[in-house]
Amino acid sequence: MGTALVTGATSGIGQEIVWQLAEAHHDLVLVARDRARLEALAERLHQVAGVGAQVLPADLSTPDGRAAVAARLRAAGRPDGADEPDASASDDVGAARADQADDRPHSAEDVAARPVDLLVNDAGFAVGQRFVGGDLAQEQRALAVMVQAVLELTHAAVPGMVERGRGAVLNVSSATALTAMGTYAAHKAWVRTFTEGLASELRGTGVTATVVNPGLTRSEFHDRAGMGDQWPGVAWLRAEDVARAALAAVRRGQVICTPSARYLAVNAALRVSPRWLVRRVAGHASVRTQY
Repeated sequence: MGTALVTGATSGIGQEIVWQLAEAHHDLVLVARDRARLEALAERLHQVAGVGAQVLPADLSTPDGRAAVAARLRAAGRPDGADEPDASASDDVGAARADQADDRPHSAEDVAARPVDLLVNDAGFAVGQRFVGGDLAQEQRALAVMVQAVLELTHAAVPGMVERGRGAVLNVSSATALTAMGTYAAHKAWVRTFTEGLASELRGTGVTATVVNPGLTRSEFHDRAGMGDQWPGVAWLRAEDVARAALAAVRRGQVICTPSARYLAVNAALRVSPRWLVRRVAGHASVRTQY
């Protein structure tokens, strides 16, 4: 079983990715701010799916929180210097292949001793304000969670993956990356472009990078941002469908994943539309839909 570290693991797309990885018998490192929710999720994963889960509470808007997760990602596993098992037995998540073909349930201590084969950067931040006249501290926290954390955690994880000759990074961007909807869209555009560049740099190493660009997805994130009543039902995606498409893209080594045909059509329209029109349409949307 390979080991995956997932940020934003206790809700929305992140939690659905966690469950789908657990169903494929991957052990997990769970990252979010709320320790109680993390521990409850880890216990359910062990009971229902029989996988081990290490709990790592961290606030990614803070330097200390990011440093704690980065340190876990840099850990090579097997601190006693023992040889790692043959990785050829499993390929459930494409490049994030297993470092051990072992069906026994693992404890949190077992998981903590293993290198991370798949990094999922899913943590989000709901700001819910205009940039002009808004709280700068809120904007800085959003930047730290959605950009700086992705940069630092990926930088921590990838060298070990390259050394082992296997691994994958899955970054969660957004369909808004091609729009002009304030700082949220700017952050997500950075994630998309960063992942594409990373994928090119990793070519031939056995390590892959994938970015998923979901549209509106039912989750606590959108509830906190007050977006539930602003869009028709047809615009919304299910978290389980987004997670399934994203993990399938990782298995294939696909760089860009846009779940659902309707958002593929939206993306195509955005690419050919003049930017003045994109800006005008974005300006008519509620500012709260940015976050």
